[in-house]
Amino acid sequence: MLKGTFDKLLWIALIALAVALAVIVATSSRPGKEVGGKALDRALERAMTYQSRVALIHELYGPVESLIKSGEDQAALLKLIEIEKTYPGEAHGQMLKGEIQYRLGALDEAVASYANGVKLRGDYVDQGNPLSRRNEINRVVESGLQTISARLLLHPDNRTAKATMQLLYYLQSRLAGGCE
Repeated sequence: MLKGTFDKLLWIALIALAVALAVIVATSSRPGKEVGGKALDRALERAMTYQSRVALIHELYGPVESLIKSGEDQAALLKLIEIEKTYPGEAHGQMLKGEIQYRLGALDEAVASYANGVKLRGDYVDQGNPLSRRNEINRVVESGLQTISARLLLHPDNRTAKATMQLLYYLQSRLAGGCE
């Protein structure tokens, strides 16, 4: 059976491979334990990332929110434009912009901003979320459905009103628990 040097080397390699495999199996932890540990690490990492995001948003948009509270809507819009240059496409900026536009009476623009914000980050319609704008969005949707549907009755060919109505339906579905 062991006739030549080559055969002997193959048997030694096979035995060494079997021993190495046995050592690996014996020293490795159980798969369930490892997966659970990794899942916990991922969950903690997600939670930390989310908390960091919330803290960054409060830091970035704090001045805008204080301007809104003090009634300085135009200054708040200018500050938002300044922030958007550094952080384009940030959902929280869209939500604040929608709030300001609604307060200024620009319903179509407010609906578009809220819809963009929700499309970027659906957390804003979740009631349990610390950044939730659900009540504001609901108020805009209710007001918008009445106003825009009345406008469409008067001018059925109004493309802007049709587009706004579609965005209102989108927001309404997201508030009802629908997904994209």
